[in-house]
Order: sequence, then structure tokens, then C-alpha cells
Amino acid sequence: MQTVETPRVVIIGAGLAAVYAALKLAPCPVVMISPEPLGSGASSAWAQGGVAAAMALTDSPEAHADDTMRAGAGSVLREVAEFVTKAAPEHILDLSDLGTGFDRTADGGFVQSREAAHSAARVVRVKGDQAGAEIMRALSVALRESPSIQVIEGALAVGLESDGTQVTGVYLSRADAADVPTVLLRGSAHVLATGGSSGLYAQTTNPARIRGQGIGMAARAGARIADAEFVQFHPTAIDVGEDPTPLATEALRGEGAVLIDNMGHRFMPDIHPDAELAPRDTVARAVYMQVQAGNRPALDTRQSIGAEMATQFPSVTEACLRNSVDPATDPIPVTASAHYHMGGVETDLAGRSSLTGLWVCGEAGSTGLHGANRLASNGLLEALVFARSCARNIATTVAAQDAPEVDICFAAGGEPINEQDVAALRETMTEHVGVVRDETGLRRALTKIAALETRHAGSDLFLNMTATATLIAAAALLREESRGAHYRSDFPDLTPGPGQRSALTLSEALALRDRIAKDAA
Repeated sequence: MQTVETPRVVIIGAGLAAVYAALKLAPCPVVMISPEPLGSGASSAWAQGGVAAAMALTDSPEAHADDTMRAGAGSVLREVAEFVTKAAPEHILDLSDLGTGFDRTADGGFVQSREAAHSAARVVRVKGDQAGAEIMRALSVALRESPSIQVIEGALAVGLESDGTQVTGVYLSRADAADVPTVLLRGSAHVLATGGSSGLYAQTTNPARIRGQGIGMAARAGARIADAEFVQFHPTAIDVGEDPTPLATEALRGEGAVLIDNMGHRFMPDIHPDAELAPRDTVARAVYMQVQAGNRPALDTRQSIGAEMATQFPSVTEACLRNSVDPATDPIPVTASAHYHMGGVETDLAGRSSLTGLWVCGEAGSTGLHGANRLASNGLLEALVFARSCARNIATTVAAQDAPEVDICFAAGGEPINEQDVAALRETMTEHVGVVRDETGLRRALTKIAALETRHAGSDLFLNMTATATLIAAAALLREESRGAHYRSDFPDLTPGPGQRSALTLSEALALRDRIAKDAA
């Protein structure tokens, strides 16, 4: 195996958190590991709603923090909510300075939308539904102009070199093959920014490669994982049979779009006083129950937006039209689809994990900001805030100001991962660890995950996925209550008292899985 050592900071990932961290580390030399060409394949570029920030004179970071606390169903850390919301406006101004074309009012202010569970319109957007793509475009331009940043494309991180307490390197493979010999890259510091886990589900809004591999990699190295059970399901994924499911942004409901069943009945006012702008978990469960009942739920934009859909929300319109749905004249069929993982590698305010030498930012991390239910458009915000936190903390430990570029050569050959078993894993997660859960289904999921894993004992890529799937299912089984996005039909109520975050290591989750397998034998 080839071993390469570099004084550069190694950033694993190429989404918003990874790119922003690299820019904030400049002029400290950085090497980024990207499976796809820069700017593609990351969830960040697919984000439609925008970035939540209290930019209006009538709003405040304190009100934003209060909304974050309420949405999180008692599991948000107040210190983290205040840290993030206070920093939000300066990150919007920074992105604007970097060339992000946010929508502006006639007098030059930021156009802001209201999304679910926000008490004010505070989501800064781009062309209605193209915020993620525009932010990534602007940051990618800045990155290419930065001489301190090297990007290695077509490489995939499959493991971390660790003794269980410290990370000293990352194992890399070719992105197009699962079993080629790996290359060990050792940097001066290592940042994990690989995205979330929602691609582990058969119905997901995430890019195909976002399947929890980064979280699983860190867990296998010994990192502590927090809030793994909290997976957010977006209530208005467009139900047209595509994989991933296209997204109909929450901003549509902020503009007045309503949810109806196949008889044209608007069902959300019967469920929550905020109707379509209720917290995401409430709306997602309502949509899920409509699907289960065969009522074919749909998002109706005809009266509220109508002919303006194409100009205000071009991405949604394009996804609809390619599936023979005209949102100006037809209701948009929707389903609840795995969207965002509130859980991940546990980090502190500096982005440090429980393993020395490993920092985490973006959706791969769990900071305590989201609790049991992420407030709409806080995801991109968290990525920005903690990417900068990681960069600032690393800069205090890394002295290098210059470094040669990293040269890596991968072996030829190799085979892609077995997609049939990946599909089986995703179906298991959707069926048993989805919007509504119970003990029987969760135990069945853990048993099936274990059986799939035995067929891939030598595949780091597959083991990273099953590690994360095991952590999600195990944490969901251990939490015998319903809180936020985690809903147990056999424990439908909240546990009295303040909410508690969960924390698991992979060894603890595997021990639980082994006990269940023995019980089933």
C-alpha cells in the first residue's frame, strides 16, 4: 500500500462545508478529496430553500435561536443555537462578498422567505429555489482562485487511520471501484465533511453517493456518534418514481401552497394550527399517513403561485415538467422522503470530534444545533458556521504556510460495489427505520443489516454504510419515546422532562445488534 505524507490539511469532501473550510484555512495549504468533479455530487448544491439568518431589522438572532429551540423538540443545545444564529448574518454578507447572487429587493435588501416553524421570514434565497447551486458556484470560483487549495477528484475516502483515540491519516480508493488497493494519506489535520446519511433510504432527496459513509468511517475509527436516530424526512418530495426523489422546496408552502388529498381536501389544518407551516416532522408524518391510506397527497401551487412557478421556482418546475406535471395547472404529487440527518459525529463548538486530529463539519457532524428536528434552512447555515470553526481551530495547531501538491496513484482494475445489496439495505431502512418506527421493525432491520454485512466483510465502503445504518437503527430502538423526527408507534408520547441527546459508539451499537441476532436465532 502506498503511503503519502503531507503538511497539508486533508479535507474529506467537496460540498459547502468542505469548500468553505478550505477557503477559511487559506493561506494554510489544503488538499480536498472529492469523489466527483468539484461542485457536483454534494447535497449542498441541491439545497433549494436557502440559508436562515436574521437579516431584517424586525428580526434578531435571539428570535432565530428561540425558533431553533422550539423546532428541535427539547433536544437543542441553547449554547449552540445562540452561537450559530449570532454568526448567521456575517456569513450571509461573506457569501455575498464572494459573489453569491442572493435575491435582492428594489432598495438592495435581501429577499427573505418564511419557512416552516420560523416566526419570521428569514430565509435568504436565490431565484426562489436555487440557493445551494448558486452558493456552491460562487465558492467554487473562489476556491479555484486560491493557490493554497489542491483538489483531488475521483478519489474516495474509505477509512481512517486510528488507534481508537487519534486519527493520523485517511485511506483513499478510486471512486469508481470498491476493492482496489488503498492509498494512505497522512496530513497535518483531517476534516470530515462528507455529508449525511439519507441516501441509506430507498426514498431520498440526497445525491446517490451520500449514504452515511463518512459517519460510518468515523464510527469505525472509534468516534462517538450523537443523535443517530434523528433522520428528517422532507414532506414534499415529488412522487414521480425518480431516485433520488426531486424536492419541492418548503418555500412553496411559505408562499401559500397547500397540501391536499386525492379528493382535493386540504388536510393539514385538521392536524396542526400552523397547517402547512407546522414543523417538518408533523407535516412529514401527515403526508406519510396519507400515502399509507392511498390518498395520493399533493402540493397545490395553482392558486398561490400559479403561472409564476416557472420564474419563481425553476428547479421545481423543471422536475415536474419532465414527469408530465405542470405545477401551474396540476397539483404536484408528493411523498415523505429521507432528507437530512440531524445525527452524526459528535463535535464541540470548534468542530472537534472525540478523536484527536479529526474535525467534522456539515451534515456529517452532530453539533447539538438541530436537536430532534432541524429548523428549515438551518442546515446550510450550520455548515458555514462550523466550517469556519474548524478552520480557526486547526489554524492554531498547524504551522505550514506552503507545501508541494500531493501526488497519488491508484491501482488499475477493481469492481464497483454490489448495487443489489445496497438496494436491499436502502429498502430495509425505508421499511423499518423510516417515518414511523416500532420495536419489531427496528429489531428486524438490525438483523437484516447484519446479514447484509456478512457478505461484504472485506468492503470498507459497504461496511461504512452498514455501520451508519446500524447506529441509526440501534439508537432508534433505544429511544423509547417519540420526539421530533423520531416517531415510535409503540411509544407515541414524549418522555416527561427535558429532552436528552443520545450518544453511541459503534461497538455499543454492534453489541446491541449481536444480542438481537442471538434472540432471533
